[in-house]
Amino acid sequence: MSLTHACRRLAAVTAGAAAITLGLALPALAHVTINPGSAQQGGFTKVAFRVPNERDDASTTKLEVTFPTDHPLAFVSVKPVPGWDVKVVEGKLPKPITTEYGELTEAVTKVTWSGGKIDPGQFQEFEVSMGALPTDTDQLVFPATQTYSGGEVVKWADEPKADGSEPERPAPTLKLTPASAGGDGHGASATPSATAPAVSAPSVAPVAASESSDGTARLLGGAGLVLGLAGLVVAAFGLRRGRAS
Repeated sequence: MSLTHACRRLAAVTAGAAAITLGLALPALAHVTINPGSAQQGGFTKVAFRVPNERDDASTTKLEVTFPTDHPLAFVSVKPVPGWDVKVVEGKLPKPITTEYGELTEAVTKVTWSGGKIDPGQFQEFEVSMGALPTDTDQLVFPATQTYSGGEVVKWADEPKADGSEPERPAPTLKLTPASAGGDGHGASATPSATAPAVSAPSVAPVAASESSDGTARLLGGAGLVLGLAGLVVAAFGLRRGRAS
């Protein structure tokens, strides 16, 4: 066997092995995820359900996301996505939940996006604002169902494994972390509290007043300097006239 033939054969084997490895790795990377993957307990957050199209012969035409009822969310709102219809379904909870906003007997149980399409090689993000996040669990699981134009339905519903390894079809999972010290755990993007604007308003007023006062002072100072120079010119002119006479 010539050296050239041997090199070509080695290159072909290497390329084949790489293709097989990549083919095995792609399904693990192409599942539906929630981004960002973590948020603070007790707060509000905005997340995006990221949906890649993992088929090269069909488009994704529908996404269904199931919301937890054991840790229901009192406030859920969705951001419109051009070309897609969205349906938010509310349902009765298995048992009422007491929250800081009162007793919760109903909550959002499912959100469905349909009517659009995610072509091969593309992905789409579906944004949701939600809260208040529970404080008695370290994660929320959102099973998702992805439907393709060819009729194929893929369920991403496997909960995280105890050993940390990834299941075959992992469900989008939001990790919950304790609120930071000195904070209330509320995110800046989605808190529905009516008092939020009042808290931030005082920090704006002093800055505006300071800038206004500073500008006025500079204007008056400039005007005084101009008047002073004019006075010196008049005085000098008068002195020269007096000497000439």
